[in-house]
Amino acid sequence: MRRKETLGRMRFTKQFWDGISDGSITVAFRLWRRPSVVVGRPYRTGGGRVEVVSVDVIEDADLSEADAIAAGYETTAELRDYLRRHDGAGDRDLYRVRFRLLEEPDPRQVLAANDDLDAEQVAEISARLDRLDRASRHGPWTRPSLRLIERHPAVRAPDLAEMVGRETQPFKVDIRKLKNLGLTESLRVGYRLSPRGLAYLRACSDATGG
Repeated sequence: MRRKETLGRMRFTKQFWDGISDGSITVAFRLWRRPSVVVGRPYRTGGGRVEVVSVDVIEDADLSEADAIAAGYETTAELRDYLRRHDGAGDRDLYRVRFRLLEEPDPRQVLAANDDLDAEQVAEISARLDRLDRASRHGPWTRPSLRLIERHPAVRAPDLAEMVGRETQPFKVDIRKLKNLGLTESLRVGYRLSPRGLAYLRACSDATGG
């Protein structure tokens, strides 16, 4: 049975990405009022897609050296120091999240690599972009954003947002929607159009004679 895809993310700072991608980091500790992930679901991280295996509430005394190392820390003392610095109001539970790296390709990457678009697929992409434009509070943005990225690949998101007079964070959220459609790809700095995105713009230009 095909795995149901989710757009959920587990956020990790960059220092953990390599460990997640090579499979050496398989545990995360989070301070939550309620769980933010669900067992059995896949989530995207900066180090690749993972599937949550278990989510447990634990006490500070239950932290083990093995779990700390599996979470990317050298010692439990280092992990406890991190948790103390991020405890905020101190009224949250400590969760241990175990996960495994998914070896199967990200469906978005498979979609993004497909540049063999027929007329029906082009029309479907256009319809989805139209829906995003209609739902926007700042007017149509999808095609202008694709053209912007086409002209300025590998440019920082804040700089791209400034070019079109937008705030960075909402702009990044919108570009993520284009990525979910397989039209853009994230780079270490900025974005670029995917093969699918390039094929879509080419098909639109051919249709309008542009």
